[in-house]
Amino acid sequence: MEILQPPGWVRPRGYSNGIAASGKLVCVSGMIGWDAQGVFHTSDFAGQVRQALENVVAVLAEAGAKPEHIVRMTWYVVDKHEYIAAYKEIGRAYREIIGAHYPAMTAVQVVALVEDAAKVEIEVTAVIP
Repeated sequence: MEILQPPGWVRPRGYSNGIAASGKLVCVSGMIGWDAQGVFHTSDFAGQVRQALENVVAVLAEAGAKPEHIVRMTWYVVDKHEYIAAYKEIGRAYREIIGAHYPAMTAVQVVALVEDAAKVEIEVTAVIP
């Protein structure tokens, strides 16, 4: 895996501008903040992020992938202000679950998610070398 950082560009914080990788492609559908039985245990934004990331890691494991194989993440958030306000807690959960690995990322505010109680949905692409 190669991090793509054009010369002279400011280094991004918490993500990479781009990643180049080759190997087995693993695509993870958007994961939300409910458990394996489809039950939400919190309405807290950071709590839902934590659960969604745990769900991502569980699906990756089914393919033999680990968090460090993630090359791309897309975050869909219902309220960007709630997302920004939770940066510190989100960062803590991210580092505990994903580690110090920062793939290419995009965050998009959306009007709603299909599950009314969901505040965030995280979609992932990974490549196992």
